[in-house]
Amino acid sequence: MARINLLPWREELRKNRKQRFIVVWAFMVVVGIGLVFIGDLHISHNISQQQSRNQYLQNAISLLDQRIVEIKDLKTKKELLLERMQVIQNLQGNRPVIVRIFDQVAHVVPEGVYFKQIMLEGNSLSLVGVAESNNRISALMRNFDNSEWFAEPNLTAVRKVSANSQRWNEFDLMVKQINPTQAKGGL
Repeated sequence: MARINLLPWREELRKNRKQRFIVVWAFMVVVGIGLVFIGDLHISHNISQQQSRNQYLQNAISLLDQRIVEIKDLKTKKELLLERMQVIQNLQGNRPVIVRIFDQVAHVVPEGVYFKQIMLEGNSLSLVGVAESNNRISALMRNFDNSEWFAEPNLTAVRKVSANSQRWNEFDLMVKQINPTQAKGGL
């Protein structure tokens, strides 16, 4: 029988297959590394883009927060200005009323009654005065009661005092002040 040696052919075939395997393996490793690198670039790009969006939103939120604070400050300033305007309007509106009250007080005071102190708090008129007699105090109270600008006179105290060698009756009187134009449904 003839002897044929097939070993070198098989070895060469194995060597070629091994080289192809190494080349394919190396190519696959390079492709894998390339895909990982491209994936990393894509993810990094998406992360940086999302971070820029988040930064934009944070800037917009901080700007809106500043505007909200400014709006709140403006609202408080507006409320303070409205309160001041209301006080000024009340003072302007009450100016003729106060003059009218003092005019009415001058009209209701009978002869022989003098005031030491007149104080208006809200709609309550507090009077401290002296009179020649209790009848004069009674007349003053009747006059206040008959006036359309005053109501509910309340005598809180009467004291005997001496001044200039005369005996006087010192009194404390509270009267409620009303505005007849508002009571009648006017202004």
